[in-house]
Amino acid sequence: MKSIELNKVREYVERNIGTFHAKRLQSLETLKLNQILKRKNPYLFKAKNVLTAHDLVKNLLDAFLSSQEETIFGEFLEGLAVYICQKVYRGRKSAAEGIDLEFERDNTKYIVSIKSGPNWGNSSQIARMKDNFRKAKRILGAGSSRPHIIAINGCCYGRDNRDYGDYVKMCGQKFWEFISSNTNLYVEIIEPLGRKAKERNDEFNEKYAQLINKFTMDFTKGFCVEGKIDWERLVRFNSSIKKPKET
Repeated sequence: MKSIELNKVREYVERNIGTFHAKRLQSLETLKLNQILKRKNPYLFKAKNVLTAHDLVKNLLDAFLSSQEETIFGEFLEGLAVYICQKVYRGRKSAAEGIDLEFERDNTKYIVSIKSGPNWGNSSQIARMKDNFRKAKRILGAGSSRPHIIAINGCCYGRDNRDYGDYVKMCGQKFWEFISSNTNLYVEIIEPLGRKAKERNDEFNEKYAQLINKFTMDFTKGFCVEGKIDWERLVRFNSSIKKPKET
C-alpha cells in the first residue's frame, strides 16, 4: 500500500474538472424547450400554483439541470475514486458488468459499485447491482487460489454505512478512507474542486440567463393565452397520445 499525496489529487482534479463544466455547459447549449416540457410533470406545477411563464420555465429548467448535473458530476467523482485507489492499492476499472472498481488488499479482493450518494436507486436498480455483484464474484472467484471477494457499494457522500450481507454499503468519509487509507481525504478533496469555479460558473450563468429568456418567450407564444398559462394545451403537449407539435 502507498499513500497518495494531496498534490496528486489536486493535479487530477484540475486536469479533469474542466470536463464536468464543459458537459454542464453543453447540456444547456443543446437543450430544447420541448425536451423539458415533455419530461417534467405539468400537474405538479399546476398544483404549486405557478402563474407566470418565467417561473414555470425556470422551475422546469432547474429541475432538469439538477438531474443532469448529478449524473455528470457522479461520473467525475467515480473517475477520481478509481484514480486514488489506483495510486494507493493499484486499483483498476473493472471489466465486469456494473462494477466500477476492483482492487486487492490483505488477500481480499474488493469489487466496488460507485454511486454519487446513498439514495441513488429504487428496488429494481439495487437488485440489478446485487445481481452484478453475484456475477462478478462467480467469474472472479473461479479457482481455489483466488482471494476472498467482498462487494462494496461505495457512495461519495452521506452517512448510510451498513452491512447488507451480500454487500457492504460505505458512504462519505468511510468510503474515501476505504479506497485511500486517508481519514481526512473526504474533506481534503473539497478545496481543489472550487478552483476556477467562479469563471466557469460565470460562463454557465450567462448561457443559463439567455436560455431562460428564450424559453420564456417561446413558452409564452406556444402555451399562453392573453397572458395566462394554457394548462390544458400544456398537458396535451406533455401527455396526449397524438404526437404534439414541436416547440
